[in-house]
Amino acid sequence: MFASVWSFVKRHKIKFIFTGAIVGGVYFLGKYAQRKTRELQEEEASEFISQARRQFHFDSNQRTCNMTVLSMLPPLREAIICLLNAETLANLLKTRPTNKLEIWEDLKIISFSRTIVAIYSTCMLVVLLRVQLNIIGGYLYLDSSTQTPLAPPDVQQQYLSSIQHLLGDGLTELTTVVKKAVQNSLGSVSLKQTVSLLDLEQHVSWIRAEVETTSGRALSWYLLADDENSLADQACGLTNEDAVTIRLLNETRDMLDSPHFTTVLNTCLNRGFSHLLDNLAEFFHLPTGDSAPNSAPDSLSAVGLPLAKIIPIINGQINMVCSEAPSRFIQDLLMNDQVKEFAANVYEAFSTPQGLQK
Repeated sequence: MFASVWSFVKRHKIKFIFTGAIVGGVYFLGKYAQRKTRELQEEEASEFISQARRQFHFDSNQRTCNMTVLSMLPPLREAIICLLNAETLANLLKTRPTNKLEIWEDLKIISFSRTIVAIYSTCMLVVLLRVQLNIIGGYLYLDSSTQTPLAPPDVQQQYLSSIQHLLGDGLTELTTVVKKAVQNSLGSVSLKQTVSLLDLEQHVSWIRAEVETTSGRALSWYLLADDENSLADQACGLTNEDAVTIRLLNETRDMLDSPHFTTVLNTCLNRGFSHLLDNLAEFFHLPTGDSAPNSAPDSLSAVGLPLAKIIPIINGQINMVCSEAPSRFIQDLLMNDQVKEFAANVYEAFSTPQGLQK
């Protein structure tokens, strides 16, 4: 029997070898496929966990951004009031001075200027902090998986302190530009002249055009000082922290010079001035009995007020604009979809090694 079996094997040797090769190949291919499938599943699980951790970190960072904005609005408001002190002029008027008309004219320019400066600076503050805190947030996310921190605490403090330019020299320069634009637009308008909401909207448009297009500077100029690289001229030379801070500031300038930043800031400004006009609209009402069908009660030009009566109204708007309590205006800025998308793009660029290299 064994002889017959052996004879059968010898006759079909090639078939046995071929079949064995196929069976063995299938076995090893199956094992290889199992190993690759397991590796792929592990990679997908790791990527999912990484994405979830980064999303959690990003969401936490946005809450920090919102809280930081709210905490900085009171000092911003105080800085604006200090530069454009309408209260002093209002108190002077109560003393019935001989130069009453001159004081009223100054009050007109200051009242409009400080509300417009408040809208500009608040929008700038919101978008600038979105850039800075998401750059830092991205670095901190990478720091959690590295031995050497990319942004140590001293660097973070030095970098974030650059926001003081917006509350200092940047705000002073912005105020000068806005006051000039307000003077050019409203300086010749009599205090007794009746002004409609449509007229106010037109004046705001003229002022914005001068500030944003004819002042000779991009709005980003008011956000960061242009002499940060003077750190390189220090007698003792640059420390590692100084070098990292300079790099962060230069990366921030690149973001501020991007078309995306300009688009987002313009969106915020449009929303800010729209809120201002909506608030002013509440004070423009048709007299009772004048709401006939032909009187167009919803027209922006249907009702007017003497400019002198509008001045106290516009003067008080700074409390709406720079309110630490989340007002409709502030909520609109913080929850704006374009602001959120911009923040996500900045964070994405600085929370991945590939994005950081770019």
